Amino acid sequence: MNAEILVLSGDGVGPEVSSEAVRVLQAVAAKYSHTFNFSHHLLGGCAIDQTGSALPKPTLNAASSADAVLLGAVGGPKWDNPQATTRPEDGLLAIRKALSLYANIRPVRVVPALAYCSPLRPELLDGVDFVVVRELTGGLYFGQPKERRNGGKTAVDTLEYHDYEVERIIRLAFEIARTRRNSVASIDKANVLESSRLWRELATSLSKEFPDVTLSHVLVDTAAMRLVMSPKQFDVLVTENTFGDILTDEAAVLVGSMGLLPSASLGEQRNRHGFQRGLYEPIHGSAPDIAGKGIANPVGTVLSAAMLLRYSLGLEQEARAIERAVETSLQEGCRTADIRQEGLPTLSTTQMADEIIKRL
Repeated sequence: MNAEILVLSGDGVGPEVSSEAVRVLQAVAAKYSHTFNFSHHLLGGCAIDQTGSALPKPTLNAASSADAVLLGAVGGPKWDNPQATTRPEDGLLAIRKALSLYANIRPVRVVPALAYCSPLRPELLDGVDFVVVRELTGGLYFGQPKERRNGGKTAVDTLEYHDYEVERIIRLAFEIARTRRNSVASIDKANVLESSRLWRELATSLSKEFPDVTLSHVLVDTAAMRLVMSPKQFDVLVTENTFGDILTDEAAVLVGSMGLLPSASLGEQRNRHGFQRGLYEPIHGSAPDIAGKGIANPVGTVLSAAMLLRYSLGLEQEARAIERAVETSLQEGCRTADIRQEGLPTLSTTQMADEIIKRL
């Protein structure tokens, strides 16, 4: 296969982890006789510094023509001025909207060898393997009006959802559940939010099309509690934008580090190979406190690259090869600073990627 992959390294540790994921993809291309062509553009804070825009037009044009997009991370305290007219995160939200990336898929699977990293007891982590499906282009982050009033003393955000936005994300969750353990937990706040009542109504209606999948409704506060009390009860969780943003960060505690978790943002657009054009990124932020030190964990970005192969290029065998190499590396004692373990050497970002490539 010949594929065009756009790399948006972004800010902070983004360039460090994305470059290692590119190396892993290059190793896969060599092993399986593919040609992956990589182009690089600006997004986020670095784009603001150089162009004044968090999403420059050349970046958007490149994303619209690429087969897939690999992202490092965006943001940092340098651009945190509340009075700023544009912020790095604006670029991320804008590219999701422009590419119609309505679904964020975040798999959470605990590697037994890393149970020591989690604050939860090992017996609670045994068998934890679930997927969070988060709606990505609606809700509080996009609803209008969104403004400051009364001289800046009052702020308004609007949580808005249309039926089609809810239906397409819930349908995707049911389809994913059919490839797993046939169970969907729909997360809402239907006891107080009108948008959640619509969400629950549509989820119940759609469930009739999937009689083989069990649907349960869980209030978001209850879901947050269950994630730390009995996480292995979950198979597929589906939820709106803000709830999903928060719950997936909580879920990172289960595996021991945000540096370990990947994500895929998918939509309705198709690339030239007929697969979904997606944006792939680790769930962690730009971590400016460790940027430039060569100690960031590249695993989340490498696993995001595996998801890129699976969803945007249809290369399931290659995706599984990366995932096996990552898991074997961790089981055999490869550790970066965030998951350091007494008695084992602590590897740099590049060294960790070397170990993964060696096991391919």
